Amino acid sequence: MEEKRERVNIAELFGENVFGDRVMRERLPKAVYQRVREMMTEGYELEPAIADSVAQAMKEWAVENGATHYTHWFQPLSGVAAEKHDSFLSGVDAEGRALLEFSGKNLVRSEADASSFPSGGLRATFEARGYTVWDCTSPAFLRKEGDCVTLCIPTAFCAYAGEALDQKTPLLRSMQVLNREALRILKLFGIDDAKWVKPSVGAEQEYFLIDREKYLKRKDLIYTGRTLFGSMPAKGQELDDHYFGVLRKRIAAFMRDVDMELWKLGVSAKTEHNEVAPCQHELAPIFEEANLAVDHNQLTMEILQKQAGRHGLECLLHEKPFAGVNGSGKHNNWSVSTDTGLNLLNPGKRPHENQLFLLTLACVLAAVDTHADLLRLSAANVGNDHRLGADEAPPAIISCFLGSQLEDIVAQIIETGRASSSLSGKSLETHVDTLPNLYADVTDRNRTSPFAFTGNKFEFRMVGSGDSIASANIVLNTILAEQFRLAADRLEQASSVKEAAWELIRELLTKHQRIVFNGNGYSEEWVQEAARRGLPNLKSSIDAIPAFTSKKAVELFSAFGIYSETELKSRSIVAYENYAKRINIESRAMINISGKQLIPAAIHYVTRLATSVNQVKSACAAADVSAQEDLLLRASELLSDMKRSREKLQSDTDLAASIQDPAARAAAYHTQIVADMRILRESADALETVIDKDLWPLPSYGDMLFEVSEP
Repeated sequence: MEEKRERVNIAELFGENVFGDRVMRERLPKAVYQRVREMMTEGYELEPAIADSVAQAMKEWAVENGATHYTHWFQPLSGVAAEKHDSFLSGVDAEGRALLEFSGKNLVRSEADASSFPSGGLRATFEARGYTVWDCTSPAFLRKEGDCVTLCIPTAFCAYAGEALDQKTPLLRSMQVLNREALRILKLFGIDDAKWVKPSVGAEQEYFLIDREKYLKRKDLIYTGRTLFGSMPAKGQELDDHYFGVLRKRIAAFMRDVDMELWKLGVSAKTEHNEVAPCQHELAPIFEEANLAVDHNQLTMEILQKQAGRHGLECLLHEKPFAGVNGSGKHNNWSVSTDTGLNLLNPGKRPHENQLFLLTLACVLAAVDTHADLLRLSAANVGNDHRLGADEAPPAIISCFLGSQLEDIVAQIIETGRASSSLSGKSLETHVDTLPNLYADVTDRNRTSPFAFTGNKFEFRMVGSGDSIASANIVLNTILAEQFRLAADRLEQASSVKEAAWELIRELLTKHQRIVFNGNGYSEEWVQEAARRGLPNLKSSIDAIPAFTSKKAVELFSAFGIYSETELKSRSIVAYENYAKRINIESRAMINISGKQLIPAAIHYVTRLATSVNQVKSACAAADVSAQEDLLLRASELLSDMKRSREKLQSDTDLAASIQDPAARAAAYHTQIVADMRILRESADALETVIDKDLWPLPSYGDMLFEVSEP
């Protein structure tokens, strides 16, 4: 009998597990509430008495909702959220009753072991002290796991000496400097009513869903998040029949539960659909301030994986879980807006006359061209190396798509210093009497562009599906702040801001027009053209990591106080170490799986074939056993190849692991181990196409991609 589910009222559900503005307004004294709001918008430290009042209200709200513990929820450089739980219990009174306490000190600061998280040498094993500090701009929330309810307080994480050990601290720093420099620009244009300018972000999240039962039979998925072995099935994604297809009942139920959990946490989940590859899906939220967007995307990944388990599924967030089919990314939609609702990237109805927009556009292009290496680095990770440039995702070359309207305006400004007109959209006739004619947008979209203008925002399409979007937004905010600072320094000295602004816009567009490309980013012709333009092509993470410590990066981040040189060096080391560790895990998983599962299966198959040949010959000497002999020879050769490849991978991995220097070790894994793994996989995947399905120990691609059965 089908389970009857209660109706959902989104308006009532939304934010019910969040200690947000509505709850604070209801529970805090008016003066305290106003002070907290001022602190959040104007940015200053909260007085101890105010912090105590907030903590008391937060504790009462949490306890009323069943919470027994609280935790400082932070995002270290490990890539996943971290937390340490403390109960509200503070002691026992004379009559044996529990005393509950949660003070302002508990709210604002906590201590965490900073030596056990990636620090790139900032913290040694014996230097353990680190601090988590309340981020009041991201509201506390309740995590409910059955009867277990925990109050989660978003925090920054720093070392004992103050260095940032997380993603949130530099993100908040970047938002702060972008706000400061953007307000200078607005003031020059006579816009004095804006109190702040903040980046807005909407992160589209792609992911795969497979049966958990099959997942548990694949040690490669368990250990690494991707399949290290597997041949393509007869059908892949050629027919484009999964993209935007009708949601299957089981998937729709999963998505419904994900939405409900996210809505309760104040995450504005909006759009969901099937993606291009079989079993691939996407979830997109509504835009919000960058800091919230980063926190909410981290929660989204967590909820996707937890809800998948409750539906007998496994959510794969790796960028390339299946070779041969599309991988997954995250489209980081980014814009810059004021508290009064002005979007600096909104061209308006007459963009050729919108000088503020054109200056912002010119500054963005200059920023991306100047720091293309940093933007590429912000999306660099081991998984993304399998995806970027693979005819499914943006190439590793950074370029900007503007569309026909803005491209025309840019050309006019470069030629004459002004633009006199804007291309208009056109009417499309449907030639069906019952359908209305359509008004087409003024420009098309370009899914091959890594950084595309899409109407009133830029879409950075390179971020990996399992990554935090913090790094990308730290870079975007900082490089735009730099260009705004340069522009403001110049315009503030001008006798006529308007004339000087037109001159600057033309100068920036002329100098950085090489970054604009509206064509096919997947083509080999573009790779060659980009080289002629002098655009960097950082094909792998190993190629991108040196950008951390380049002179240009150190000067940029130090000037704005985003990262010190020491923090940049530490992040470089963390990146190298992370690359080497992940490839090492993949390598050793391949060695383990091939040795314990695949080679024994191949031996069993070869033995069975040999027995068959001998038995047939014994029964009938004239029988034709050439088919069995051909299979026996082919399987034996592949088995021998796999054994040799496995031994070489083992030897080379041991050698790479012994290298002490992080950069050299990562380079060895990149150049040698990845190549060894590819060779081992080739023989194993070829064997899979030969050996009986009942003998092959791993669920096949076909099993996983096309057999997400209904419950």
